[in-house]
Formats: sequence, structure tokens, C-alpha cells
Amino acid sequence: MKSDIEKYTYRIEWSEDDHCHVARCLEFPSLAAHGDTIEDALREIESVVTESVKWMQEEGEAAPKPLGLKKFKGHLTLRIPPEKHRDLAIRCAEEGVSLNRFILSRLAT
Repeated sequence: MKSDIEKYTYRIEWSEDDHCHVARCLEFPSLAAHGDTIEDALREIESVVTESVKWMQEEGEAAPKPLGLKKFKGHLTLRIPPEKHRDLAIRCAEEGVSLNRFILSRLAT
């Protein structure tokens, strides 16, 4: 299980309000842990995640799959108002690019 815990995605940031480092695990957005150092915060969040995964297993629940292990198809469904879709289609036609290429160029900036 330890190796699975290490595959989760962790983020650590300084909290001026708490005067310490706050660590989070993206696969478990409701969890957070504090530490005086980055290393302490990481160690604490890994401990919290380990206990959460143990509890989930005891309850018969599946733990989330680490983001780094998920396979993404590269397809994204986006719902927008029809008027915006029309405006984008017109703009793409004017620029001579596909809607997909236009959106990708905007996401890259």
C-alpha cells in the first residue's frame, strides 16, 4: 500500500494565516495536513492518506486511482450557450482554423 500512497499527487503551500506549510492530496480534496517544514507537511499528508485508504478498504470502498495512473482519451465535452458556439464557429472560419485547434491555442496560453 505504501507504494500506492506515493503515487498520489501532493501539493504543498505556505499558509500565512496558519504560519505553516499545508499539504493536500489532489485525489482526496477534503484532506489536508500541516507541518513546520515542507518535509513535515508531506509526511503528515501521506500519513492521513494512508489512514484514509485503510479506512476505505475496511468499509469496502475503492480508493481513488492516482491521477498519474489514469488513462485519458483526450476527448473533452464542453457545454456552452448556442450563441457562443456560433460566435466561435464564425471566428474560426474567419481565421481559417478548426474549432478544436482554436480552443487548444487558447488553452495553451
